Amino acid sequence: MFSQFALHERLLKAVAELNFAEPTPVQTAAIPPALEGRDLRVIAQTGSGKTAAFVLPMLNRLMGDAKPRVNIRALILLPTRELAQQTLKQVELFSQFTFIKSGLITGGEDFKVQAAMLRKVPDVLIATPGRLLEHLNAGHLDFEQVEVLVLDEADRMLDMGFAEDVQRLAGECKRAHQTLLFSATSGGAGLREMIGSVLKDPLHLKLNSVGELNEGTRQQIITADHAYHKEQLVEWLLNHETYQKAIIFTNTRVQADRLYGRLVAKEFKAFVLHGDKDQKDRKLAIERLKQGGTKVLVATDVAARGLDVEGLDLVINFDMPCSGDEYVHRIGRTGRAGGEGLAVSLIGHGDWNLMSSIERYLKQNFERRTIKELKGTYQGPKKVKASGKAAGTKKKKVESKAGAKAPSKAPAKRKPARPKSDQPALVSQDGMAPLKRRKPAAGAGSASE
Repeated sequence: MFSQFALHERLLKAVAELNFAEPTPVQTAAIPPALEGRDLRVIAQTGSGKTAAFVLPMLNRLMGDAKPRVNIRALILLPTRELAQQTLKQVELFSQFTFIKSGLITGGEDFKVQAAMLRKVPDVLIATPGRLLEHLNAGHLDFEQVEVLVLDEADRMLDMGFAEDVQRLAGECKRAHQTLLFSATSGGAGLREMIGSVLKDPLHLKLNSVGELNEGTRQQIITADHAYHKEQLVEWLLNHETYQKAIIFTNTRVQADRLYGRLVAKEFKAFVLHGDKDQKDRKLAIERLKQGGTKVLVATDVAARGLDVEGLDLVINFDMPCSGDEYVHRIGRTGRAGGEGLAVSLIGHGDWNLMSSIERYLKQNFERRTIKELKGTYQGPKKVKASGKAAGTKKKKVESKAGAKAPSKAPAKRKPARPKSDQPALVSQDGMAPLKRRKPAAGAGSASE
């Protein structure tokens, strides 16, 4: 029960109102040390409840009587608009019985409207790094009194090229503050560098290894001959699999639009989401999917983070992601909170090596699947057959009927050596191979003419 945590009674009331019964493992591990004021570095898989694991301790620290707001007291940085919007809703739900107010800063919204909101000075500011820096440079922000800094999906922010932005924003928080860093993967050297610069004596909590994906999610691969074959497979899966909602990931916006057009033509209730869509369309796509007006979402990796949609139980990788971490975030959309899900990756000739490297990274073997009606010619790389004569084996001696050894072949006659020319050998410009001399054409003069 959440009552085991030393949370303010108004926060516990909100938790009860939201029907949160038992805390998840990440909440059990992270909330107590966060309440003590420790800096945390937490690795927890997508869908594990980590948002509540940092929001509740953060709000508990900010609790108090209503006072005029003169400073931003908590800052939450996230990589995508969708994740930021979702986190804002969580903060508002948990703080519904308090005086704490929150605000949102992301790209795609009116800059002047956001500036007006900042003048009201929210207690909690939730933002994506790029747009937040624009407001900082415009003189609209002051982080001098920030008490809690949260970096959620820190590995993704680095992948998206926000490392310098995050470092600068963290550096603007001058006052001694608590920093909570969460991610779904362990990340690489860049993340370790960030941890060393923004965290002070952190407690490291690793709730899962990268291979420990959602237990209820089956992972399959289906081989495909080409892009059109993949489109046929997607259509077959959407027609024959049992699912409430599905998301299909592509690596490019062009392919996402093309696939979306095909599905709409086949009368699927679909929507498309990628970076070229404006904020209004992106919001509409997410809302339609959540409310059930859309059953299928075609998206690029812009939607791989921050999507928490109930009933999303089918994920299709039209294209394989470029890394094991990105694969984890994609299929983490399904099988959430103990539910069941299916993740199918379509593998063409150019995808096989990438798929194999992701298997090795996750230390897993994906289930191979064949759809009889659409079985293609490509079934993975061909195995190289060993030659009939193994290298290093001794040849059997051939003997005649009389038992004598068969006579060896006579050595081939050598051609008489050609007389050496007095002219120097021609050599290619790279000095590696000799060039052949051309025969002079009929009637041609000598080289000296």
